[in-house]
Amino acid sequence: MDYREKLKELIKQRALKVADKPVFKLSSGKMSSYYLDLRTITLDPEGGFIIGNLIFNMIKDKNPDGVGGLTLGADPISYATAMISYINRQPIKPFVVRKEPKGHGTGKQIEGNIKEGDRVFIVEDVVTTAGSSLKAAKVAKENGLQILGIIAIVDREEGGEENIKKEGFPFFPIFRVSELLGQ
Repeated sequence: MDYREKLKELIKQRALKVADKPVFKLSSGKMSSYYLDLRTITLDPEGGFIIGNLIFNMIKDKNPDGVGGLTLGADPISYATAMISYINRQPIKPFVVRKEPKGHGTGKQIEGNIKEGDRVFIVEDVVTTAGSSLKAAKVAKENGLQILGIIAIVDREEGGEENIKKEGFPFFPIFRVSELLGQ
């Protein structure tokens, strides 16, 4: 199976909504004529299987210890990748970056079985300006993790790649939105 082509097909069928004028409000507050709801795919067994395989195959040769990002968008992506890595006998541990440090117990902001010095990838469903990805990367660095790069299922091509590179991280989008919109 060509996982990339199958994922593209699923995104176009389920996740991509297009209008003639800007009617979709993005988390940034900006209005857009298209919207990507990748949770319709990342929270689906078939979608998770495809995404997990795609990302595992992208990163396996770099021997990362972990894969994760800011909750909620990154969670199903990192879990799917971890599951596929285990099946392939090259386990990569998932981790979750909380938006704020935990208000009780140990007060951790990162959950998972990773430790200082581990080499990790930050994952994200959609990157617009890369605010969420960069927040996750900042927390990961503050916790002593080595960031190998940031992976997005879709880059909206609205400055995210430039912002990521400005912070010194490699960026690996699976798709650019222009490819999905046929531009």
